Formats: sequence, structure tokens, C-alpha cells
Amino acid sequence: MDGDTVAEYLDRYDETQGLLPTELESFGEQYREQGHLTRDQLYEIAYLSSTRSAYHVESNPEERCREVTRNVRRVSGDFSKIRLITGLSGFQAPTASCVLAALDPDRHAVVDTRVWATLDRFDRLDGRKESFDADDYVAMIEPIRAIATETGYTPAEVGYALFAYDAVHRAGTLH
Repeated sequence: MDGDTVAEYLDRYDETQGLLPTELESFGEQYREQGHLTRDQLYEIAYLSSTRSAYHVESNPEERCREVTRNVRRVSGDFSKIRLITGLSGFQAPTASCVLAALDPDRHAVVDTRVWATLDRFDRLDGRKESFDADDYVAMIEPIRAIATETGYTPAEVGYALFAYDAVHRAGTLH
């Protein structure tokens, strides 16, 4: 995926059912300012990402939400960051990636089956995936960062473009 393709599909992202980057950016600003996210903020992020499972977030104690999101800022490894967030109810790796992308769009991206499929189409990953864990996030973020470096876009922007590319080019159903 070259810079022109990233630009084209970033422009087309609004045509998809994907979450709105501006909303995620707003949560990122709050996260950086507060140093943590509240349960209500995490619920809103989860709702943007996965409406059906967002209600699980409400079962997390408020202080645990703050503790986990504070700790995410303190650890450096991608695997550790994603594992911390997936320790909260309502957060699988794709929804957890929204929290990381909100916090640091220069290092992280929102990922899901569409992003994986596009990376596979561009020979950056092998095989089809329908569910993800922390290892899969790490597998995806590396080629996303490589594309970002090659094109001058942020990993978050590359992730949105990969999502839009699949939304436009996928034949048939998502799963």
C-alpha cells in the first residue's frame, strides 16, 4: 500500500460504517489530560467500536478502569498494553486497539477483521482471521507501522485506510 492508496482510502473512510476518528481523537485528548480513562469514557469507546458488547464495560469497577488505563501509559510493550486493556470486561483486542489509537495515534491503530484482510491482500500478513488476541494485535501493528513509515501517514491513519480498502473491495459478507 503506497501513499496515494492510503490517501484515497482515507478519503473514502467516511463512506464506511467505521467509528469516527474525530470522536476517538477527543477521547485521546481526555486520556492524555486526565492520565486515565473513566468507566463511562471506556463505555463510550467500546460502544463506538462494538455496540453489542459495550454493556460488559459497565461491570468493571470504576477504580479498576482508572488503574488499568493509567498503567497502560506506563508500560512500553505493545503486547503488554493490549493485554492490560483486554483484562477489562468488554474489551477484546479490536476494541482495546481503539483505546491505544486514541491515546497514541502516532504508534497505534484501530484493528479488526477488515484491517487484517487488507494486510493479507497486500501480502503483509498470511491467512484469514475472524477473532484477535494480543499476539494478533502485535502481528498487525508491525506492518501498519511499516506502511506508516513508508508513506508518511500515522499508524492510525493507515489503519483507517486499510479498513476502508476492505469495505470497498470485499466481495460477500464480512464473516
